[in-house]
Amino acid sequence: MLAFIGRRISIALLILFGSSFIAYNLEAYAGDPLAGLAESTAPNKGYLIATLTRELQLDVPPPARYFLWLKGVLGFLTGHFDLGMSRDASPVISQMATAIPVTLRLVTGATFTAIVLGITIGIISAIRQYSRLDYVMTFISFLLFSLPVFWVAVLLKQYLAIGFNDFLGHTDANGNPQASIPVEWIIGISAILGVVFAGFVSGTRNRVLITWAATFVLFSAMLFGISSTNWLLNPQLSIVGVGIMSIGVAVGLTYVLTGFENRGALKAGLTTAGIAIVSYYPFQFLAGPSTNAFMILGLGLVSMAIAFAVGWFYVKVDRGPVIRVSMFTALFAGFFMLVDRIMQSWNGYFNSDAINRRPIPTIGDSNPLLMSNDFWIQTLDGITHVALPTMALTLISFAGYVRYARGSLLEVLNMDYIRTARAKGLGERQVILRHAMRNAMIPLTTLIAFDIAGILGGAIITESVFGWKGMGTLFRNAIGNQDLNLFMGGLVLTSFLAVMANLAADLLYSALDPRIRIGKK
Repeated sequence: MLAFIGRRISIALLILFGSSFIAYNLEAYAGDPLAGLAESTAPNKGYLIATLTRELQLDVPPPARYFLWLKGVLGFLTGHFDLGMSRDASPVISQMATAIPVTLRLVTGATFTAIVLGITIGIISAIRQYSRLDYVMTFISFLLFSLPVFWVAVLLKQYLAIGFNDFLGHTDANGNPQASIPVEWIIGISAILGVVFAGFVSGTRNRVLITWAATFVLFSAMLFGISSTNWLLNPQLSIVGVGIMSIGVAVGLTYVLTGFENRGALKAGLTTAGIAIVSYYPFQFLAGPSTNAFMILGLGLVSMAIAFAVGWFYVKVDRGPVIRVSMFTALFAGFFMLVDRIMQSWNGYFNSDAINRRPIPTIGDSNPLLMSNDFWIQTLDGITHVALPTMALTLISFAGYVRYARGSLLEVLNMDYIRTARAKGLGERQVILRHAMRNAMIPLTTLIAFDIAGILGGAIITESVFGWKGMGTLFRNAIGNQDLNLFMGGLVLTSFLAVMANLAADLLYSALDPRIRIGKK
């Protein structure tokens, strides 16, 4: 294993050297950084040209200049890492340090959401091959896959930002804000959701129609209640909502991961949900305006430890599936309580002078006018700014994962060892989760590894549409301004992550498939 890793790292270093050398020289010869100054009529034009030439070492031929730049990069071995200076005389490292956190906020959530949802729905679609659900998800995934991200982003800005802000800005005769949903919208949304949920049902036409009708009535009543109570202006899940959703998650996870015949898993999940309900008000007391991320992390670790203990207590053998049900229930319950606490800050955020009753922004990654020390209001501001860009990126990536996951699982389900597992009498849940899923994930491993590694590469188009200043914007500006050092800084980072992702994918292959022996012929 160590020999294999050593060989791969050596090859990766050679690839990084060759690609960076070629890219440096191509970019250097592609344009002239002095072209703009050469056409200038400024009286000190000669001085500016001489200064820029000296700072960027433009009097040195690009092949030789590359090694001067490489000397600074290799300085990390002695603690003097240097990527050079950009055209505006600021260190490239400092500009990247400012852009990387912005990109992480923008792309991380979209990437992991697309991976989880895409693989989950792709697996369900493969299991229900040629069902109504499969046809619907195939159509949706192909539709989303073919849409350009900039077009999706513009539509989201128009309808989920500008349109939603206008909707929340309505007032009654006394000037009080109103958020009543029109009846035609209630009917339309409920009908569409009914079609979606009916797609998950297999069986006769009557069963599908009953499912559609029940879903239509349920969501119509829910939307009518939201409209009549102006819930959108003062949203909250409350202990009732958190409790119902936590219990639902416990039951659902038990059914998916173990089946209802595993009574220990069901008891562990319901017990964890009960503990979450009991801890609702203590959490509200602790989660004040001065809360910070470390406190939330600490509470999360405590809840995971309690959930682990609950799962361990209920069974004596085969504890793994039961513990997973308990811990995932705790994770979702904690998420619901966080969402509820953030919702409680909506009214103060919505009515602040900086927001002015238009809470969904269309540009930027934060509101510079929002002066608040409340942790939850600051968190809500970050969520509203990141929501639309994340949705745009998720919709596009999600479609690809649905298709890849579906195709990969279908290929595995047709293999002989799956037929053997079924012939031995194993349940379909065991066949899918314990036999098929592991091998189906092997082709997806490379895709996931490269997508995670590409997080720091930024999203050039999405950042441009929403006015974010992350790594994508930095890359675009470097190319447009002939800023060679800034361009190479971004290239080295993304190239390094790409080769490390390739190495990580190879190592994960051995974990997923015991037939693969890394480093052995």
